[in-house]
Amino acid sequence: MDSERIVVSGSSGLIGSALVQALRADGIAVTRLVRRTARTADEIEWRPGDDDLDPGILAGARAVVNLNGASIGRLPWTARYKAVLRESRLVPTRALATAVGRLGADAPLFVSASAVGFYGNRPGERLSEASAAGDTFLARLSAAWEDAARLAGPDARIALLRTAPLLERNGVLKPLVTLTRWGVSGPLGDGRQVWPWISLEDEVRGIRHVIEHGLVGPVNLSGPAPATAREIGAELARRMRRPYLIPAPRWALRLGLGRDVADSLLLADARVEPRALTESGFAFTHPTAQEAIAAALAS
Repeated sequence: MDSERIVVSGSSGLIGSALVQALRADGIAVTRLVRRTARTADEIEWRPGDDDLDPGILAGARAVVNLNGASIGRLPWTARYKAVLRESRLVPTRALATAVGRLGADAPLFVSASAVGFYGNRPGERLSEASAAGDTFLARLSAAWEDAARLAGPDARIALLRTAPLLERNGVLKPLVTLTRWGVSGPLGDGRQVWPWISLEDEVRGIRHVIEHGLVGPVNLSGPAPATAREIGAELARRMRRPYLIPAPRWALRLGLGRDVADSLLLADARVEPRALTESGFAFTHPTAQEAIAAALAS
């Protein structure tokens, strides 16, 4: 087995491109599944929904990392775009899971994306990987996404990456930086909702930790220190030397963005704890939201 080869699907996104870069920097071979004509020797063309995936492409790899999915940051979530969010996750995940399952006992570790949106709105709870799914749009979508990965079968080794919003310039901070620069940022709702978060560096390190330690089951990729929406917004404004004064009431967010977007992304309260990571020895480079924001703005 080529223990130092990783297959990555969804490698062109924010997380995927950073993961591929980090792996290659350490001399690890990467096979990228791409939705266009392959341009280099390490790329393989695959169009989920049109073609089955040859299990032989995955054979011998240490892990298969599935990061497919249209951006939840694209607004508005029309009925048509919600269908895109669903199909862009479920179709490739089912196909990858089927290919992994066909390899039987020799299959690589299947590391499949999910999201902390799995937990929905859970004020007052401490949410570990053992906690049940919530009932928001993203919670239902994440649960279906994980079910698709489990189609690899009961004998497959499957890790489910419940990723938190990235405190990164091109992640969740992108719209917040713009509003803050214009001086029109402020609390979203009452601002007391706990927002799960993670830095891009720790996201990539967390995925690599999952692979290196062979973790299976759900894994919360979320920073260890809880932070409220108000704390994150205020820290961003402080570092940008801009005011943080103009609130956006709950009703206004739901009216302007739609209930699914507002309740799933901005108003949901979820104190997510990364127990699988920390209990397996993972140490965060950015253990607080303040440190993650500082690193993002410095990049």
